[in-house]
Amino acid sequence: MRKFARTFYLLLCTPLLLALWPVLPLATGGSFAAGQEVQMHQTYPMPPLSGPEADVLLRKATEPPYTGKYLDSHEAGTYICRQCGMPLYHSKDKFESGCGWPSFDTELPGAVRRVPDADGRRVEIVCANCGGHLGHVFEGEGFTDKNTRHCVNSLSMSFAPAGSDAEKAALARFAAKTGSSVAAPTPTPAAVKASGSPAGQKAVPGGCSATAILAGGCFWGVEDAFQKLPGVCEAVSGYTGGHTVNPSYEDVCRGDTGHAEAVLVRYDPARVTYEQILRRFFEIHDPTQLNRQGPDWGEQYRSAVFYENAAQRAVAEKLVARLRALGYDVVTQLAPAGPFYAAEAYHQDFASRTGRGACHMSVPRFTQRADGTPVEDSPTN
Repeated sequence: MRKFARTFYLLLCTPLLLALWPVLPLATGGSFAAGQEVQMHQTYPMPPLSGPEADVLLRKATEPPYTGKYLDSHEAGTYICRQCGMPLYHSKDKFESGCGWPSFDTELPGAVRRVPDADGRRVEIVCANCGGHLGHVFEGEGFTDKNTRHCVNSLSMSFAPAGSDAEKAALARFAAKTGSSVAAPTPTPAAVKASGSPAGQKAVPGGCSATAILAGGCFWGVEDAFQKLPGVCEAVSGYTGGHTVNPSYEDVCRGDTGHAEAVLVRYDPARVTYEQILRRFFEIHDPTQLNRQGPDWGEQYRSAVFYENAAQRAVAEKLVARLRALGYDVVTQLAPAGPFYAAEAYHQDFASRTGRGACHMSVPRFTQRADGTPVEDSPTN
């Protein structure tokens, strides 16, 4: 009977669906009919997309954190969709969240549409005009009074400076499309808000030009240890070393993403050297434990140094060789650095905010052999 009913409704509905197909809205194109969407693509007032831009806007890829051209942009103006040229965000609504991507706490009215993400957990944001992928939206993090963070790929946007012809044209398109006008932001250096983050994320000082990416078990303790090291400007918990793009904490905990819990350390090379950073790293975790650290088991808790260049690799190899000469069976992985994905806001500054997670105790491995005997005249850097 059920098979007969399905056949009956198919025969009844198929002609109707075929008749309505030209006016059905596209899943990624908002309220435009299929024929209109094709025409819109032909008339977008924007240059053709580059390969990376198309990957993000059309195929929902994510640019690596801390690489986007608009991450640290403080200029007043309007951010517009890179694909269709419609305004999305004002610079006055941009703030520094420390997440690695441009952040806004609100959009222009009706400019951004929210849809359930394919992962079943997050909320994706797309351009309401053309359906281009922008990023994701998060609520309840407390970064600003609006309690909302639009986490947007720089590749999804283009920037029109305040008062420019490009901004005027974009706002005119918006008014023609929506029937309402939006005031342009006032050109002022104060266009970017402070985050007010509960995690204490701050703008990185200008001298903090060097980075190190390290994995030594639970990132809460590693982050906390490096935040206390003089010369370190910032320590960010995150995920790296795997194959899953933009993983969540739950993804990494499954153990099948290839990622390790890691910390990106930003430091002032005039105050502390990379070798001193690594010496501290090898002393605050046990580099002889394979795919675990204390009670935490799994590949995500492995010991690893993700070097950014040949000089960093040489330093890491030298220190590993030194520890092995002192009797330590070091299993630390040395691998080239890849994309680093900042962890969720509730992981950042976890130890200092909660009083928990500061579990990485320092062991003087460079001045003490594995058998416990002291090392005489050991080098300090």
